[in-house]
Amino acid sequence: MAVAAALAAGPAVYPAAAQPGHPGGGSGSTLVCAGSAAIRFSPGLSLRTRHSKLHGTAHYTCAGADPAVKWAKSVIKGAGEAGCRSLATTAVEMITWNSGEHSTVLYKPQPLVPVAGGEVLSLVEGTVIKGKYQGHTVSSPGAQLTLNALDCATEKGVEMIDGPSTLVIL
Repeated sequence: MAVAAALAAGPAVYPAAAQPGHPGGGSGSTLVCAGSAAIRFSPGLSLRTRHSKLHGTAHYTCAGADPAVKWAKSVIKGAGEAGCRSLATTAVEMITWNSGEHSTVLYKPQPLVPVAGGEVLSLVEGTVIKGKYQGHTVSSPGAQLTLNALDCATEKGVEMIDGPSTLVIL
């Protein structure tokens, strides 16, 4: 979600490429789950970077290397220094698969890259630290949209972002 990386002005997140030789990486072993995520920040994201907690949920439909995996839902929690133009948070996504199995993904702080129009690009990658797919890399591409980016200029800030999200398990 992961969406755990939230960006205030029409953000997008993109995965790193699958690498042959990486546990679960390379061709034929990728699982892709597409869906949506909603992340709440407290306090909201503003132009000023400040310590913020994040909490969210996501729902996905899956296809790929594991035909038994059809869908997943997750809860995302984290905290760190965050703002509309910078994000240094650590987050954990607790995924429940349609089989009843679970995965816990740890996302560490990732760099933000400014792009045209005041938008920001975040490269979100983590590792499954527990459960199904343990040891595999997870990239979380998706656009999480802020409908009122002007809220960045307020003290309250952007409290919620939501939009499409993807999990790519390599």
